Amino acid sequence: MNAFLNFAAPLKVGLIGECMVELQQLSDGRMRQSFGGDTLNTAIYLSRLCRGTGISIEYLTAVGEDALSQAMRRCWREEGVGDGRIRVLPDRLPGLYLIQTDADGERNFLYWRGEAAARHCFDGPGADDLLTTLADFGVLYLSGISLAVLTTEGRERLLGALKQARSRGSRIVFDNNYRARLWPDAAHARIQYEALLTITDMALVTWEDDVALFGFESPEQLLDHYATLGVGEVALKRGAQSCLLATRDGRTEVMAERVEHVVDTTAAGDSFSAGYLAARLLAGDPVTAANWGHHLAGTVIQHPGALIPPHAMPVMPQREPIVEVHVPS
Repeated sequence: MNAFLNFAAPLKVGLIGECMVELQQLSDGRMRQSFGGDTLNTAIYLSRLCRGTGISIEYLTAVGEDALSQAMRRCWREEGVGDGRIRVLPDRLPGLYLIQTDADGERNFLYWRGEAAARHCFDGPGADDLLTTLADFGVLYLSGISLAVLTTEGRERLLGALKQARSRGSRIVFDNNYRARLWPDAAHARIQYEALLTITDMALVTWEDDVALFGFESPEQLLDHYATLGVGEVALKRGAQSCLLATRDGRTEVMAERVEHVVDTTAAGDSFSAGYLAARLLAGDPVTAANWGHHLAGTVIQHPGALIPPHAMPVMPQREPIVEVHVPS
């Protein structure tokens, strides 16, 4: 399979979501402050991987006018992520979350996001310009969290704008990232997910999340469901286990890299998604993309926090797959 999207540079990729103030609890009880959020993490890693390729990355959200909102935008720009289409809501602040990490590297999150600016990103006539400009992007990326944090009005308007953008040639990429606490109930969330999946070109799916949302009993059942909804390419992430790929050419399994010492699993899935999408945009096949995803995620979980230092970014693997095994349909 060729590149996910054949393009003439420059290609614009827009990532939709919420950036929050991140507090990381250190072992001595002190707090380290940075910025994060699932799609923002993916945007930064994607920007690092695509630097100098003619692919530009922009983040699409709403922020306030406060000092933290201004600081997070500077952080994005320093990472090569554009903020030129951000919606500024003067009476709102960014959300905040605290990460607590146990001895095995697993994390627990505490959130303060109820009145965050991003929640109202697509509300009211002030959102019209941002919604219209979505069609300017060759690729639009969002997650289940991107959907969940919006108001009902904002979610409906975003879905309509995504349909319009896709009808004009944009490709839609969706990372399922299901968080039950952000939805009234699972039934409501399933309706919203399936509405988006019917216009999704590439789905980057975490197995545990879809089990919780849809109740799938096997990966084959999940992949069959996505095929029924018309999703042309699915990468099923299963943590330290293999990644399962489903395209119109068939189904494939790609083994993960072994990581001996896990420090913090924050952004493991986000970084996998960035590696996978970067490889596909740079003419890599799905197996190469899965190897890129595994390699980047395996590096990220050996560092604390969502974003590793730029100097710690790994050299991405060559085209030869680590392991490729055909999975019968």
